[in-house]
This record gives sequence, C-alpha cells and structure tokens, in this order.
Amino acid sequence: MIGRRRIATAVAAAVVIVGAAVATVRPWERPQACPPMAEHADWSVARRWDEALLDAIRRALPNPPVHARNLFHMSVAMWDAWATYDATATGVLFKEKHQASDVTAARKEAMSYAAYRVLSARFIKAVGADASLSEFDTLMDGLCLPINVTRIDGDTPAAIGNRIASQLLATAREDGSNEANGYAATDYKPVNPPLVVAKSGISIVDPDRWQPLQLERMVSQNGIPVTNGVQQAVGPHWGHVTPFAIPAGGASGTPFDPGPPPLFADAAYRTQAVEVIRDSSMLDPASDAMIDISPAMLGANHLGTNDGHGRAQNPATGAPYTPNVLRQSDFSRALAELWADGPNSETPPGHWNLIANAVSDQLAPNLRIGGSGPILDRLQWDTKLYLALNGAVHDAAIAAWGLKGQYDSVRPISMIRYLASLGQSSDATQATYNKDGLPLVPNLIAIITPQATAPGGLMSALAGHEGEIAIRAWQGNPADPKTQTAPVAWILGTAWVPYQLS
Repeated sequence: MIGRRRIATAVAAAVVIVGAAVATVRPWERPQACPPMAEHADWSVARRWDEALLDAIRRALPNPPVHARNLFHMSVAMWDAWATYDATATGVLFKEKHQASDVTAARKEAMSYAAYRVLSARFIKAVGADASLSEFDTLMDGLCLPINVTRIDGDTPAAIGNRIASQLLATAREDGSNEANGYAATDYKPVNPPLVVAKSGISIVDPDRWQPLQLERMVSQNGIPVTNGVQQAVGPHWGHVTPFAIPAGGASGTPFDPGPPPLFADAAYRTQAVEVIRDSSMLDPASDAMIDISPAMLGANHLGTNDGHGRAQNPATGAPYTPNVLRQSDFSRALAELWADGPNSETPPGHWNLIANAVSDQLAPNLRIGGSGPILDRLQWDTKLYLALNGAVHDAAIAAWGLKGQYDSVRPISMIRYLASLGQSSDATQATYNKDGLPLVPNLIAIITPQATAPGGLMSALAGHEGEIAIRAWQGNPADPKTQTAPVAWILGTAWVPYQLS
C-alpha cells in the first residue's frame, strides 16, 4: 500500500508539474504582445532610435563630422533592415531578402537590433557612455527586445539586425575615418603656435593657415569641461572618408573643390575680415535695429550662395508672407548660438534631424514624398527621411572638412587679430599705416586717439593703447553670463573674439 501511495503521489505530482508547464509554455499559442510604449506613442521605432542617438550626441564631445557619420550609419542600418523585407528596395550594404508573416513587426525588430548594435559600439568609449548605453538598453527593454540575443546567423529579425550591424561596423572600419584611433589625423600638425585667447595680440607664422586656440578655461561647445586647454584640429583627414552619394575625395580629399579661400595677399582677405567685424557689431543687446526674418525678406538664394532677398509670395500657396519683425541683434545672437553648438547641443548634423522631425510632425499624417504620391506610414517615412537626410549631412561633412584639410585655412580670430596688429591700410599719412592692415571704416574700424581715450570719450576704456586699431564689436563673455549681457563696444582689434553662447 505504501508503495502504491508513493507511486500515486509521484504520478499526481508529475501531472501537476507537467500541467503547469503546459499551462506556461503553449507553443501553439502566440506570446503575449509587447505593450506599446506610452511616451510619444506616435513615434515610429526609427524616430525613437534617432532621438536616442541625438541624446547620446548631446552628452558626447562635439565632433560634427563624426556625429554626421554616426547619424548616417545608423540610418543605413535601419534602412537596410527595412529594405530586406521589401521586394524592390535596395539596401545600401545589406542585400539579403527575407519574408515574414508580420512584416511590420519584423522590420521594427530587425531595425532595433541593427541600430542598437551600431550605437552601442560607437558610444561605448564616448563621454557620457554610461548614460547613453543605459538609454539604448532601456529603449530595447521598452520594445521587449532582449539585448542578450547576439547571434548573427539565421533568418529571425534579431539575427538579421545583428548581421546588418556586424557588416556595417566591419565596413566602416576601413572607411578612412580612423575610428580605431579615435578619429585622429595622425599626419597633421598645425604650422602656427596656439593663440592665447585671453591675451590681446597674436603670434602667427603663416596668416593663411589654421591656428589652434589656447583657452584658460576650456569647455566644449556643449558644456563639457576639457582638461587640455589647447584645441586639437577636428577631422583634417575627413575628405578621405567614404561618402554616400558624392564622388570620393581622391588624393586631395576634396570631392568638390571651389579653389582656395582668399589669401593674405588678396584684397578679399581684408574684405572678409571687415564683414566678420561688421557682423560682430550687430550683436548688441541694447540695439533697437529691427529686421524682418520672414521668407519675404530672407532666403531664395542661388545654389551655393547667400545672395537671396526673399520671395514676394509663398510658391506653394501664392499668398504673401506675413512679416516677422524682431530685433536684429536678438536674431543674430540666436542664429550664432544655434550653429555654434551651445550647451546640450546635438551639433549641426543633429540640428538638421531636429528640424526634419519637427517638419515631419507638422506634415503628419499627410506624408508624401515630394508632396505627391501615396501617403506613407510613419515608419516608412522616417526610415527613408533619415537615410536621405543623414546621407546628405555625412556627405556635406566630408566635402566641408575635406576643404578644411586641403587648404588648412585661417580662422577669423587669427585673421582679424593679425590684421589689426599690423595697423591700418587706408591713410598713408598716419604712423599706423601698413598696406596689409585693416582698412578704416567709419564707426567700425578706427585708430585709437588721445581724444577718443579721454575721460568720457568713446574709447576711454582703451586708454594707454593710443595709435593702435580699435573695432566696434562684441566685447566677449561678461563675468556672469547667467545674469549679465555683453554689449558691443570699441575694443582692441587684437583682442577680438567670436561670439559664443556662455
């Protein structure tokens, strides 16, 4: 009896265990669907990864060409994952074709694994890596995609995404960026010594060449303290990086070469310096000068120029534009702050993604390529948008930094300070005359005189510098940028600094 009871008990226990297992794992039933993410429920999975990358860029050190490359490569990874489930779409690198019973779900999964692997590899050594990698993990968790699925063989969406990332990362190691060595240009060395920004004056060997800056308190453009006070050149080799749609840079690293910029021996060199000084003079918060920034007054430029004067009518609606009048100094400072990468900036390549996302949100749900054709779902729209946009941004970085590397041209602070140190080139009767100096311009560039530096004079703050060159420009950051603003005033030409958000 005892033996039978034990057998009966064991059988009953086995039935319970097996029954529980069957109740838990039912292969004939589909697993419970992943609940949709509550935050920004209207975002596509492509948009979520784009926003995660922008967050990572904001944490990292600013490096526009590198971030343009990261944006492009993530866009390629997502596009290739999307295209693999489309019979006619062609991937950039990944050419395989696959099928799925639920194409939308398969695309989201493959795209996420591809984006996750690419971004994790790119930001593991970046400033803010812990926060960025954690955000990538959290996004995968929110999408119910386990990050420990790392296999690259097979036809599952996860394997396809991992395989896409593996192929892209391997290809990118040979694209000329020198990613393995921190994107360094190992053969570049500036010909000019560092310019000490905090001190008036300049020491320069070649006024046609780039000069690093030495700062007392060096903070990166997005607010990250940097220990080394001497700037390092960013991407002088970038013209040799593999592009998306433009020609390769060739031996010179210049896919497009408009020729060298104006050189010190050219009159245009001084003309450009005067233009920069004039722009700096327009940054005064106290100025009441107004400007209409509507499309009626700005834009409609010829390709490659800034010569436009707006449009009389909206070309889409035929209606005139509403004036948008504000202080010129406010507009100029805001424009400089945006493109100079203020604190928490996603750098200019990321700015274009912000603009594209905002425009897409405004157009939705009427999302048609070129404004015509069928309406696209948001996943298809975003995936195609990011490939086109970030491919263009990546190519623009290659073209722009290729020219920087080829010509190693002077920066405005070196140009203006050096010309001011030489004197003025307008009045040969003055002791300050030098044919290579700055031209005198009324109310903009002047010789410092004893009358001007007398108490109450326009240049009283420059007493002791009589005979030198003064310019009307932004003074530089105030002692407390959070509570104070710096006006435009007469300053030493040899002390000029470009406007920066503090």
